[in-house]
Amino acid sequence: MTHFRFDEQVASEPSAVREVLERTEVPELDPGRPIVFTGIGTSLHACRIAAAWVAQLTGGRVRPVALEAHRLGLSGPLRPDDQIVVVSHRGTKTYPNRVLMRAKSVGARTVLVTGYGAEHPFGDRVLRTCRDETASTHTVSYVTALAVLGLLVAPLAENGGREFTSDLFRVPEQMERTLALPIPAEVVGDLASRSHLLLTGFGLDEVTAEEAALKLKEGAYLWAEGMSEEFALHGTPAVFQKGMAAVLIVPDEDDGGRCPALRGLLEEIGVKVVSCGIKEGSDLRFVGGSLLTRPLVSILPLQRLVGELARLRGTNPDTTRSDVEPWASAIGRVKL
Repeated sequence: MTHFRFDEQVASEPSAVREVLERTEVPELDPGRPIVFTGIGTSLHACRIAAAWVAQLTGGRVRPVALEAHRLGLSGPLRPDDQIVVVSHRGTKTYPNRVLMRAKSVGARTVLVTGYGAEHPFGDRVLRTCRDETASTHTVSYVTALAVLGLLVAPLAENGGREFTSDLFRVPEQMERTLALPIPAEVVGDLASRSHLLLTGFGLDEVTAEEAALKLKEGAYLWAEGMSEEFALHGTPAVFQKGMAAVLIVPDEDDGGRCPALRGLLEEIGVKVVSCGIKEGSDLRFVGGSLLTRPLVSILPLQRLVGELARLRGTNPDTTRSDVEPWASAIGRVKL
């Protein structure tokens, strides 16, 4: 059976998150000043989770934003009173660094959440996540970035974030238990033959669905799209058809009945539906915990699904086609 470096990275996530939580000392954010989280791709997904955490932890008293670094690095508005939190896998990408330089030029405060790719990265304060990943389908840098961001935003809560911080420290054990759960071969076999995959979620699970869709593109070379349950019910059903499949992340909070409604619609059209959740009977399972820390755990079965699909489909999550033509030359000509 093919073994990927990707598999090793996924398996290392509980220990990597535990190590980050134990060693990271974070600066204090000012709740009275704007907080802007920015990144690209997987890093932007982490930013969206962090922004949602801030809004929830402060009861809406603080209203942060999460913006793509490409736009913000070129011409997005920046002000001297902004607090800019940039998330980057290695700290070497063009537009996250442009954001940091632009922020410095206007006098804004910056925090960079990144790995060890850049020895002397930009940023007033640099918070390190993990060593550079050896597979180009990134996993560890996502969950360790979430762990750092969680520590960073926790003090903004009314109670100083003690409960949220305690929940964060429970995550590594929940991750270990989740990684011990099986990924059913019949589910993998069915999804491997599908033409397109839809992934949906509610609340924070929406971001998890979008992150998982990106990993499926990178590692399994499958066209996948992640979105909210509600978005999937508006207009999108026009493209639902037999031959595709949907992975529904089942919510553990009231979603107004949207998840079962979406499932019924999909099944009536003939779309294969796979459930991902904490309950017995879910096709893909993860261990439950706090709703806020859930994104660090719920992504795991979906990451593992990527590796299993790659083995069946003959793809390589370690390279994302950067080792074969014409992708190697075409990708190589683009400076990221």
